[in-house]
Amino acid sequence: MKLNTHYLGFELKNPLVPSASPFTRDIDMVRQLEDAGAPLIIMHSLFEEEIIHEDEELDHHLTHGSESYSESLSYFPEHPDYKQNCELYLEQLTAIKKVVSVPVIASLNGVTTGGWVEKASLLESNGADALELNIYHVPTDPTQNSAVVEDLYVEILNAIKSKVSIPVAVKLGPFFSSLPAFAGRLEQGGADALVLFNRFYQPDIDLEALDVMPGLDLSTSADIRLPLRWIAVLSGQCKKVNFAASSGIHTAEDVLKVIMAGADVAMMTSALLKFGPEHLSKVREQIVEWMEEHEYESISQMKGSMSMETVLDPKAFVRSNYMKMLNDYVYRSKG
Repeated sequence: MKLNTHYLGFELKNPLVPSASPFTRDIDMVRQLEDAGAPLIIMHSLFEEEIIHEDEELDHHLTHGSESYSESLSYFPEHPDYKQNCELYLEQLTAIKKVVSVPVIASLNGVTTGGWVEKASLLESNGADALELNIYHVPTDPTQNSAVVEDLYVEILNAIKSKVSIPVAVKLGPFFSSLPAFAGRLEQGGADALVLFNRFYQPDIDLEALDVMPGLDLSTSADIRLPLRWIAVLSGQCKKVNFAASSGIHTAEDVLKVIMAGADVAMMTSALLKFGPEHLSKVREQIVEWMEEHEYESISQMKGSMSMETVLDPKAFVRSNYMKMLNDYVYRSKG
């Protein structure tokens, strides 16, 4: 079986990609991921807030009190025994590059075009083979319309692309007025891949403490349906970018479905957190078994075979599917 696929300019030996997660903070775990068949490594995210906070703290400590008295004009505090998150991230990137033979993608997570984008060139110079730009933006300003939100994403992409020559993937959330039009703008703006979708972790309310609390629920295979639909729609429209399916990839069946919808790779985290890195090997073996049973010779043979562009009934991805599902459910419940 030919499981190879192409993503961000790299030929990968299979489409099973561990997405950004805490795994990459541990070098031994990174080795295990590669041993289990990971065709590339995506690092955990470096957050804009961490970088900005560190820069502000450093500036404060270097300048505070330096002009209070004439004799303190040359004063600088003693350098504390700690390293900034960005420096630690660069060191981890270097360490990972030394122990794996597959491409390593650095992940930047931010929502503005501020100074943090300067770190992109540092990531490239320290060996990152590509960047995944994770724009985690929750618009709450009622004066900020959809056009402003989309412009923000494009501006961030443009700012990053102006700093690096390596490929850039953009990881999106699903909440856009017209995703096809917006995906087209990102394609025109130079995105090399689109990752669908970012999982927006929703807050909860503690009724006893009367406090808003964070909530983390791992995905299930049911979550695959949202990226599956939009990859099926977009893969035939945006032909200059790669597509990565993210959210709900747990089983070989999940991987096969998103590949048929048009994805180049299938990214998983929740399943690896549940079952460990060896789950990659198990899923890969099951993909091979399914392909042999159904007489597929390669991943490229099945890629996009069930996209909106090629499927016999394109309406299945839009309103007709909605109506059929509701009618079938009412019929079954009465039976």
